[in-house]
Amino acid sequence: MSGVDEGPLQRDVYSVARLNREARELLESGFRHLWIEGEISNLARPASGHLYFTLKDARAQVSCALFRNRAVRLDFTPENGTQVLLQAQVSLYEARGNYQLIVNRMEEAGDGALRRAFEQLKNRLYREGLFDPEHKRPLPALPHCIGVITSPGGAAIRDVLTVLRRRFPAIPVIIYPTPVQGEDAARQIVDALHRAETRAECDVLLLTRGGGSLEDLWPFNEEVVARAVYACGIPLVSAVGHEIDVVISDFVADQRAATPSAAAELLSPECNALTTRVRHLQEQLHRYTRQYLRSLHEQLRWLVGRIHQAHPGRRLQQQGQRLDDLEARLTRAWALVVTRQQARLDVLRNRLAQRSPQQRLQGMVACTTQLAQRLEYCINTQLSYRREKLAVLSRALDTVSPLATLQRGYSITLRHTDGTLIHNAAQVRSGDILETRLSVGRILSKVTGTDTS
Repeated sequence: MSGVDEGPLQRDVYSVARLNREARELLESGFRHLWIEGEISNLARPASGHLYFTLKDARAQVSCALFRNRAVRLDFTPENGTQVLLQAQVSLYEARGNYQLIVNRMEEAGDGALRRAFEQLKNRLYREGLFDPEHKRPLPALPHCIGVITSPGGAAIRDVLTVLRRRFPAIPVIIYPTPVQGEDAARQIVDALHRAETRAECDVLLLTRGGGSLEDLWPFNEEVVARAVYACGIPLVSAVGHEIDVVISDFVADQRAATPSAAAELLSPECNALTTRVRHLQEQLHRYTRQYLRSLHEQLRWLVGRIHQAHPGRRLQQQGQRLDDLEARLTRAWALVVTRQQARLDVLRNRLAQRSPQQRLQGMVACTTQLAQRLEYCINTQLSYRREKLAVLSRALDTVSPLATLQRGYSITLRHTDGTLIHNAAQVRSGDILETRLSVGRILSKVTGTDTS
C-alpha cells in the first residue's frame, strides 16, 4: 500500500437532460432513413394536426410521430389496424426518455396500396370512357380460330383446352405465350396482344390466367395492359383468376368470364347441341322445301287453266274492239272540245270589241279636256276673290297705320337711349335725350324741364 494520497476519484457525472440529448444525437446519427413495416394501433389525432400512434407486429411495438407538415401529404387516411410501410428515423423523446420513430413518409403496405391504386386507375379509365358499353364488340357465334394469351405452363391453358376439346374440338387454338405475373409481365402481355393483332390469325382472343393473390394478378391491372386491350382490333374475352377476382382488363375487354373454363364455354358452342340444331334445321329446310314446291305446282296448274280460258287470240280480238270504241269516243270528244272552244272564242272576241282600248282612250281625252276647263275657271275665280280681299285689307291697314296719324300732324316721342315710348312727362328727367318721330324725319332734343300738372 502506497503512502501517497491519490486524492478523490475523478468522475464525469451526466445530468439526465445531457444523457437524453446525447442519446438522441447517437440514435439519430446511427439510424437514418429506415423503412419499417407494421400495423397502426393507438392512433391519436390532436388538434395540432400531428399524428401519434404505435407501430406493432407480432412480437414488438414502437411509438411513432408523424408531424402535420408530413401528415397533410398522405394520399390515404390512416386508421387503427392499417398495415403501413414507414420511412423514418430513430429519435428520443427527452421529456419521457422514450425512444420513438419520427415518420417522414408513410404509405399503405401490401394489398391496401394495391387496392387503392386499382380503384384510382379504374375510376380514371371509367371517366375516359374505356368501359363504355358502346365500345364492346360482339363475339363470333362460331369462331374460326381462337387465340389464347397466357402462360403455356399454367393451369388456365389446360382448363381452356380441356373444355374446348370436350365442347367443339374442331376449332383451332393458337397460344400466344407470355408470363402472367412478375415485374415484366405487363409489357410482355402487351407484346403478345400486338403480336396476335398483327398476325390476324384469329377472330377472337382470350386473355386468361389462373387464380392468385392481388400481387400475382397485378399485371392485368396495369394501365398499359388496359389500353392495349381497349385498342385491340380483335374481339377479346378477359378471364383472370377465380370468379371473385376482378381486374382492370375485365372492365376494358369486350366480355368478361368468371374463370378460364367459363371463357372456353363462352367462346365455343356445344358440339352435340350444335349437331342437334343443324339436324333440326335440315329437317325444317326439307319440310319447307316440299311445301314450297307443292305450292308452286298448284300455282302452275292454276296458271295453265287460266291460259286455256283466256286464249291470246280471243284477248287480241277483245282488245281490238275496245281500241275501235276508244277511237270513236276520242273523235266525238275532240269534236265537242273544238266546238266549245270556238264558241268561247267568239264570246271573247265580242267582249274584246266592246272593251276596245280606243274607245276608252277617247272617253278619257274628253274627260281630261272638261277637267282642264273646270280647273282654269276655278283658278281665275280664286284670283279675283283674293285681289278684292287684298284691297279691302290694304285700306283697313292704312286706316289704323301710325304713319297715317303722323301725316295728320301728330308725332311719337321715344327715349333715345333705349327706345322706350313716352306716354307721360313723369317718364323723363332733365338731361334725357328724346327722339321725336314725324311724318317725315325725326328730331333729337334734350329735356331741360318737365311739367306733370
